[in-house]
Amino acid sequence: MRTLPTKLSGMITALAVLACLTAARIQAEERDTNLRQQALKLNEITGTEARLGEQEKLLKDKAAAKKLVAEAARMAAEKPQPFTYNATLILGTVALGVKDYRAAETFYRLHLDQAKQLRSAKGLMAAYRGLVASAFAKHKYAQAERLCAEASQNEIILAAFQSLVGSGKDKNEELDELKGFISTMLELQIDAIARQGDADRAIKMVDRILGEQADSWAGLDLKGRVFRLTGKNEEALKAYEDEIQRLKEDNDLKKKKKEEYIDNARYAQSGVYIELDQVDKAVETLKELLAKHPDNPTYNNDLGYVWADHDMNLAEAEKLIRKALEEDRKQRLKEGQKKNPKLKPEEIKEPGAYLDSLGWVLYKQKKYVEARRYLRQAVENMIEQDEPESIEIYDHLGDVLLALGQKAEAVAAWKKGIQAAGNSKREQKRKEEVQKKIKANE
Repeated sequence: MRTLPTKLSGMITALAVLACLTAARIQAEERDTNLRQQALKLNEITGTEARLGEQEKLLKDKAAAKKLVAEAARMAAEKPQPFTYNATLILGTVALGVKDYRAAETFYRLHLDQAKQLRSAKGLMAAYRGLVASAFAKHKYAQAERLCAEASQNEIILAAFQSLVGSGKDKNEELDELKGFISTMLELQIDAIARQGDADRAIKMVDRILGEQADSWAGLDLKGRVFRLTGKNEEALKAYEDEIQRLKEDNDLKKKKKEEYIDNARYAQSGVYIELDQVDKAVETLKELLAKHPDNPTYNNDLGYVWADHDMNLAEAEKLIRKALEEDRKQRLKEGQKKNPKLKPEEIKEPGAYLDSLGWVLYKQKKYVEARRYLRQAVENMIEQDEPESIEIYDHLGDVLLALGQKAEAVAAWKKGIQAAGNSKREQKRKEEVQKKIKANE
């Protein structure tokens, strides 16, 4: 059998490679052209209802949405940028939905500039909401603080607010939206300051904004959150105790609302008790809340998780967590069917946190294969439903994988957890523990 000379064979191979590269380049150009056209068609969308519908449609296929966002972000760098007012808001929302935070910031910044030119308070609010959400998602709390301050002091938004306040129309949806926006931005600014570990500055801001109402039950609730975020758990516990007392003394609140607010404060206390390693008090509080609200998914999940995490009542803990998943599914199916009557139970995605609890209690019972399935699903659902990624869930998954002898996969899970860790003292402490696990198993 005759063979080709080496030189000629090499030339043929090179030509084949070149042909493949050329074909790939042509395909990429065609794909980019299609994506550009799809992105530019967003400029044709007008009206709030059409915009919301387009956002929902795009986010149904997140893989395709990511490609569209990436190409649109490249287009946005062109001079002049090619997107209209509605298109930038659609692209910003979709980018946030697929967790492309850099692109989200690009589009929301463009929308912010467009809204300023139009002097649109509604557009400014939408842009600031997106920018703040993106900053929080990236754990850029100093940036979030600046954006919140800028938003709450924006002269166009404040002018719109003042014009409605002076109009005499107290029951006005637009006025309510503006009030709610400014209040939310101020609360998020306090939250961002607290997440930077500066409790004193956050508390001073609460006092400055609320004035004489700073020690009302609402003010104390906000202070309790600040203290929790900054690791000042004794102070947080005292703030919630004082809040509950103020609520009991408030004669203006309707009974049902009062009970709801008291339950919320007591639930917050249960979390503080865990931070203070007062597990018995946390369990007692959650049991009392569960006695009042036996079908509440959160209370079922939390009591089950606390027991599991402390190797207590594991069989009962598993029952509680499974009930939490069942009740949550019922509630979300009911809510979802209001929008889509054809929604089926199997289309409901369970919360990552609840699946994590179930995986963890199964791990504690040495049911490692089953635990791995639920923890992997927890990670998938967390990502798919745009829940904040959690170092705790990745840590649990790593522990289960290690128990199954999958050391490399365990280390990979822990490393993802490190990337997801926030700045709170609790998460930083867990981060240190996870880093030790990585070092011991690499």
